[in-house]
Amino acid sequence: MIQKIAKWEACHPKIVVTVALLLLIPSLIGFLCTGVNYDILSYLPEELESVQGNRVLDQTFHNAGMSIVIVEDMPAKYTAALKEEIGTISGVSAVLWVDDIAGGQVPVAALPDALQQIFYSRDGDKTMMLVQYDSACSTDDMLKAVKQIKTLCNEKTFISGMSAITEDTKEIADKQAPIYVTVAVLLALAVMSLMMESWILPLVILAALGIAILYNMGTNFFLGEISFITQAIAAVLQLGVTMDYSIFLMDRYTEEKQKFADRTDAMAVAVSKSFTALIGSSLTTVFGFVALCFMQLGLGFDLGFVMAKGVVFGILTVILVLPEIILLSENRINKYRHRSILPSFTGVNRFVFKSKKVLAVLFVLLLLPAYIVQNNADVYYNMDKALPNHLISIQGLNKLKNDFNMATTQFLIVDDTIPAGKLMQLETEIQNLDGISSVLAYNSILGPAVPDDIIPDALLEICKKDGKQMIMVNSAYGAATEELNTQLTQMEQIVKRYDESALITGEGALTRDLITTTNRDFLVTSILSVAAIFILIAVCFKSVTLPILLVLSIEFAIWINLSFSTLMGTEISFVSPTVINCVQLGATVDYAILLTTRFHEELQAGRPKKDAILNAMQAAERSILQSASVFFAATFGVYMICDISLIQGICALLARGSVISALVIVLFLAPLLYLCEGGIQKTTYGWRENKPIQWRKHNLFKKKSEVQSNA
Repeated sequence: MIQKIAKWEACHPKIVVTVALLLLIPSLIGFLCTGVNYDILSYLPEELESVQGNRVLDQTFHNAGMSIVIVEDMPAKYTAALKEEIGTISGVSAVLWVDDIAGGQVPVAALPDALQQIFYSRDGDKTMMLVQYDSACSTDDMLKAVKQIKTLCNEKTFISGMSAITEDTKEIADKQAPIYVTVAVLLALAVMSLMMESWILPLVILAALGIAILYNMGTNFFLGEISFITQAIAAVLQLGVTMDYSIFLMDRYTEEKQKFADRTDAMAVAVSKSFTALIGSSLTTVFGFVALCFMQLGLGFDLGFVMAKGVVFGILTVILVLPEIILLSENRINKYRHRSILPSFTGVNRFVFKSKKVLAVLFVLLLLPAYIVQNNADVYYNMDKALPNHLISIQGLNKLKNDFNMATTQFLIVDDTIPAGKLMQLETEIQNLDGISSVLAYNSILGPAVPDDIIPDALLEICKKDGKQMIMVNSAYGAATEELNTQLTQMEQIVKRYDESALITGEGALTRDLITTTNRDFLVTSILSVAAIFILIAVCFKSVTLPILLVLSIEFAIWINLSFSTLMGTEISFVSPTVINCVQLGATVDYAILLTTRFHEELQAGRPKKDAILNAMQAAERSILQSASVFFAATFGVYMICDISLIQGICALLARGSVISALVIVLFLAPLLYLCEGGIQKTTYGWRENKPIQWRKHNLFKKKSEVQSNA
């Protein structure tokens, strides 16, 4: 079947390319209409209490995306005027400052201690106000309101809070995402132009992959929205992980042109002979990404599904569209040929073969240390570490930490029917916990005897609504620290004694649940990705030992990659280990499959084992080096220009991982395949069996020798 399809498309290239280009129109429309989510914490599972509390905070109190505006060393009149101006911004529902409670003319020294602790810095020269929004957290309307507030800020005014951090993230991501793709494409083009033997061929391959990327990004429309991380790196990742399919096909076409008189026959045979290997190779990558979909953190499904879909589009484009573009452009490809800079690998291969036993022993000795070291990498979970310090939201956060002793803010949501006296006891117990800097609560500010009907609406809107009462607790401990997690545990024990249905939410509580969730996710995705790829390799090669060698080789490369972060003392984001384990495994196991397939073919052709492994290395290394170099160039380029350290860190690991995987395959897997070949033969069905090539049975193509004979 594939032979007939390959022959038909090779004979009708213009029709295929025209259809492919027409399909770009709906893809582009879908891409422009796809929403983007900039709030990572919104991907936490719905059943978590912190998420449930955040929903109540959002829907009832409109406080989930609360901003904190800090005014430094300015008179009260300026602050009051700024407050009024912020209140007129579309999307802002309320602005709470000390004048809503005590009046603007009361001196700071005369204010109750509770108000001083909340609204003024320790030195008294800075004050803050709380801003609420009409819409839910991280919606477009709320982010637009935050952006307008930022325009009112000067060198004496700052804004912070998760809403401000989210808006800054959006601004950077939207500005830099197109630059990421441009830089990745240009660097990939430069590398390919130098390594390939034509100046035009890299443009042809990138054009085909660009079509696949637009198909993928356009069909994200059916998801409604994708995360900013997926939006920023999906195109770069798809380019990197699907490039080798194009290179493998082109290398096969070059081989087949030496055998066939008609280039359409050569291309059809190249497609049909490459089909099984390309499908098997792409499935390993797909399974690596699909493993991400089983994360409890919704970000995993977001990135995993989009990238798995991208690989499918990539392989379909390579099989169905790239051959036609190559055939239509072949005259120009041949016209602008040049010498490739790729060196001969003969010397390296001889060294590897000569040192095969030493390298195999070194591989075994390094496995356990690499696994142990990579487990000790420093991981961060809070988004403020993912953004540069010059952003106003990060400057404001630093002001809160240093001047107000507020590293994080938690929100307690309790039943409003709890007696006022009990609530006062609860608030006092929480205030006495180590690390609590201030507590904003209805009773602690006004006292239990003040009736609701004389309380300012702004304070009521923030503190009491729909039978719920909210208590804002500011902590000196940063998110994702052991001190804060201990404090949250103590806080839960206190609150649950007074109200079993009480909820604790806020950045600290959400981040603590993020840690628990991602730790479980890392274990699950690691097991699933390894198991899925192991089974696939076992089925494709009909072998028990080959999947062990291939998967273990790439896992070793992953451990070495993460170990570099540990040894260099580099902090990595919480998503990096999970993404790297699935992506590097799925994407670079192709290198191992290519080498093994070539070795298998050489043995089936009846060559001695030594010649078989040397020929396999010589044939595979060119494709492996090209693919790894393009992957490295694309991801390293993003790393160099990216201002969001979360994305930057992922790209750094992927760039380094592509190089490490290529080196591991050449230096370690090749010797292991040679030394273990006897065991592989016993545990692999038909390992040395010389089978006829299937496509010859269909009599669709004529080889050069046949044409010459007929002539």
